[in-house]
Amino acid sequence: MSHDVTLERIMAAAPAVYRVARRTPLVPFRPLTPVRERARRATDPGDRLYLKLENLQPIGAFKVRGAANAVARLGTNAGASGVWTVSAGNAAQGVALAAREAGLSCSALVIETAPAAKIDAIERLGARIVTTTYDDAWHVVEARVADRLPGHFIHPFDDDDFICGNGTVGLELMAELPDIAAVVVSVGGGGLISGVATAVKALKPGVRVYAAEPETAAPLSASIAKGRASVAPSWRASFVDGCGGQSVTPSMWPLLRDLVDDTIVVSLDEIADAMRATAAGAHVISEGAAGCAVAAALTGRAGPGPIAAIVSGGNIAPTVFATILQGETPAAPGDTTL
Repeated sequence: MSHDVTLERIMAAAPAVYRVARRTPLVPFRPLTPVRERARRATDPGDRLYLKLENLQPIGAFKVRGAANAVARLGTNAGASGVWTVSAGNAAQGVALAAREAGLSCSALVIETAPAAKIDAIERLGARIVTTTYDDAWHVVEARVADRLPGHFIHPFDDDDFICGNGTVGLELMAELPDIAAVVVSVGGGGLISGVATAVKALKPGVRVYAAEPETAAPLSASIAKGRASVAPSWRASFVDGCGGQSVTPSMWPLLRDLVDDTIVVSLDEIADAMRATAAGAHVISEGAAGCAVAAALTGRAGPGPIAAIVSGGNIAPTVFATILQGETPAAPGDTTL
């Protein structure tokens, strides 16, 4: 599958996106709590680190942007059959909300180990849920099994309309912080970073875009090292749901290869530290994928700034977040990376 993701298409997506999603604030951030030794030794971005708060979207995550544009672009094509997607939580919530606003039915193929809070949220938005295993869900997204459920399949990341909707984050960044030097984005399937990178690099070619991955699941880092789409070595699940897939899909690899300047791989402890720091210093509730981006920015490897870290979502179980606030790194839950 070839991609057609451009600044013009991202700008054209904005009206559809803002009918469902909202513009989110960009706030300055300096940690009030200590971070671990690796981050303390690195170049400190100081007062030149900013957080883009996508956790304040109606569904608590950026996915509503891509979903809003993807559903809008269907027009009357969806018809009575409606739409469906595959997800561990955030993408399904985004598609469900966009479908509800468009008057369409929605189904979601959801990983059986998805957090209960995310499943409840999907159901509250009116979607019909069908559960499956993680391996089956990943097969659906890799092979684009579009006929698994009735209706029009909306891919949760490998879809140009979805990516262009996500790219409106980049438009906002450039309007809010025109002297930006780098953006740090956590990577799961690659739909957010591809859209953001397309927008910011078109408007300011010198901006560097870094992909943040947890050490337990870093397929993009492995792919860049090998020069081809690859699987994550020694992949394992963690509390960082929403980023760190098992592999980079062959279809997404050309986009990621051309748009991402480098990857920053961080430990689970660093991610938990970053989540505590954003809670204390910015009063922000962040999920693991969002904490991954902040942790990567705090290493100093993205440069002195100005840097924007995308707080991609805040959908985290209260018990897990409480564990983090108590100074611990949570044990691995079920596999939830879509």
